[in-house]
Amino acid sequence: MNKTQTIRDVQMKILVIMKYIDKLCRENGIVYYIMGGTALGAVRHGGFIPWDDDLDIFMKPADYYKFKAIFEENKGDGFVLQEWKTTPKYLEYAKVRMNGTTFIEENFKDRRDMHHGIYVDIMILHKVPDKILTQRFVYFCSKFVTLYALSQRNWKPKNKIQVSLLKSLRLIPSGLLNELCYKYIYKYDDIKSNYKYCYWITPAKFRNGLFDKSFFESPVDVPFEDTRLLASEKIREYLEYRYGDYMKLPSKESRKAAVHAWIYDTERDYSEYMENI
Repeated sequence: MNKTQTIRDVQMKILVIMKYIDKLCRENGIVYYIMGGTALGAVRHGGFIPWDDDLDIFMKPADYYKFKAIFEENKGDGFVLQEWKTTPKYLEYAKVRMNGTTFIEENFKDRRDMHHGIYVDIMILHKVPDKILTQRFVYFCSKFVTLYALSQRNWKPKNKIQVSLLKSLRLIPSGLLNELCYKYIYKYDDIKSNYKYCYWITPAKFRNGLFDKSFFESPVDVPFEDTRLLASEKIREYLEYRYGDYMKLPSKESRKAAVHAWIYDTERDYSEYMENI
């Protein structure tokens, strides 16, 4: 790895990708929302959280499908769209990756069949009815597909429950159940009333991944580094709901956990590194 490069260098490459995404979206009436640590960074730091090496946005399914079509019409312009439908054993979100760069995560270091460039994450924001039992079932389906994807790659369980769950996946028709769970997660995206938004893929807990629909109804411009990105008009209410006292800085241990890259290089293609892993 180029030892002269820093997380800040990675962030500037990520910003190039995000500006491209933003341009396509604004030119084609596509809505996205910065979310999670990206929204937090915008409010608390005016851009990236200094120790964070990724950028996350939400898109609703219809906006994502439109974005994908426009992206493919433009042939990527030096970027690649990586998603769960085209990359085996991948979770249900997409990444726009930059060609000619390297961002290898340890969990994916053995995956020679996928792109490992610097990226922006696109998370899919779904609707779920205002019924607690339905919400719990969609939550269960989301956790199943998350665990199934983790079981297919170099992921190490963190506790005995996860060990047991991974073992049980080998005893049932997991692939078929995974497909059924995905269908159920998308089942309610066309409902018009009495719903919330949800995102429970990856580590999100039930409450933290269930959102009042007002959080994602009206996008506004917010400053981010040297540009402006789209965010919820209730970004501060969203952050308080998601993080509590969001202006309080986390511990040094938490800051280390926010780093995703195992190997990164802003100037060299990941293929040069994969040959030596």
